[in-house]
Amino acid sequence: MAAGARGMLLAAPLLGLLLGCTAGEEPATAGPPLPVDTTPQRPPVADVREPVASGNTPAAADIAAIAALGAAFDPARDPTADLATARVEAARGGRRIVLELGDAACAACAALDERIEGEAPLRRLRDAGFVWVKVDRSAPGNAGFLAGYPGGADAPAPHLLVLDAEGQVLHAQDGGALLRNGRPDSRRIRAFLEAWAPPPATP
Repeated sequence: MAAGARGMLLAAPLLGLLLGCTAGEEPATAGPPLPVDTTPQRPPVADVREPVASGNTPAAADIAAIAALGAAFDPARDPTADLATARVEAARGGRRIVLELGDAACAACAALDERIEGEAPLRRLRDAGFVWVKVDRSAPGNAGFLAGYPGGADAPAPHLLVLDAEGQVLHAQDGGALLRNGRPDSRRIRAFLEAWAPPPATP
């Protein structure tokens, strides 16, 4: 009995120390869930100094090169090289190619571009189904390239050519058909984009 009482006496201070250490601590409680971060994220910045030569080039350079194809009519650009880049992107993304033939002085070309860029549904249809390439017909050096396409040299601008990913012509159209009373018509543009979009991929 004496030994048991002595053990209890020795254990009592130790138990008191343990209780004293935990007495001031509050039990952990789960707080409210943190809100989801809905802050708009900036898209990757493309490096326009880096050219696209194949499907294995950096993504940012690809973005820059594809955007440059349809950015403006530039007589300094090489349409043969631009078409090669467009074919890579079209094959990789399951899209078709539109060659828009015109020049910087073409008011109808500028109006068509402004309408597509200004209406999100049209822009999404274009970007989902096509790689858009502007070819400047005012550059003497582009005459040989243009001669290989129907209406390439003399059709009214904008002249639109739909190509498959291999570069074969599927359709040629006077861009004026997308206008109504001299102004771009959203319904006609949508009909053109929907009619010539690539067929859905089969599973």
